[in-house]
Amino acid sequence: MTTDAATGNQAATPSLSILAQYVKDLSFENPGAPRSLQARENAPSINISVNVNANPLSETEYDVVLSLNAEAKDGGKMLFNAELSYGGVFRVTGFPQEHMLPVLFIECPRLLFPFARQIVADATRNGGFPPLMIDPIDFAQMFQQRMTEEQVKAQVSKTN
Repeated sequence: MTTDAATGNQAATPSLSILAQYVKDLSFENPGAPRSLQARENAPSINISVNVNANPLSETEYDVVLSLNAEAKDGGKMLFNAELSYGGVFRVTGFPQEHMLPVLFIECPRLLFPFARQIVADATRNGGFPPLMIDPIDFAQMFQQRMTEEQVKAQVSKTN
């Protein structure tokens, strides 16, 4: 705790701690094996989707789940589909209320991402493909986009 000299109020120093990390769900599908493992002329098209959810467990603890879905196709044929839900339990204290959503939806997934990325890379490699190294994700931009979408939904529901 720190004391604000001007007001004499005690304020908690902001703190973000990871209490646990876990694989909630992991799926790897290689429906065309062993044919899907053959050399090909063109690189497959890979579509990656990302989602973040956060749920309170207590007044200071939150469960944050980073979901990654990577689907590789060659033409119309699926080569592989990797799905991972990777979670963390975080203790968040001392942040002003207006900073809680950015902490939960930007900072927490940023801490989880390197571990989730490695799990997806290992799963694709173990499935017989080169490891899929997902590019870094801009969680701040993702959060801003989500907030904008929520505001648009709110405006639409007000007019209807």
